[in-house]
Amino acid sequence: MELFQILVVCVLVGIVASLGSALFHLSSGKSDSRKMVRALTIRVGLSVGLFMLLMGAWAMGIIAPHGIQP
Repeated sequence: MELFQILVVCVLVGIVASLGSALFHLSSGKSDSRKMVRALTIRVGLSVGLFMLLMGAWAMGIIAPHGIQP
């Protein structure tokens, strides 16, 4: 379980880093938007991959949803 948590945190850090890279390329003032589009594409890919990872872990029983207990 701990390895899974580390993997999820690493993917989240990658998503935030990719978003920061896109912001940097947007605000740098250069007219080349290919780097920004590539960074956003990587972010979307990582987000979809994280979603699939979480759904797969839920299906295999590695993680389980829980509700708020009164």
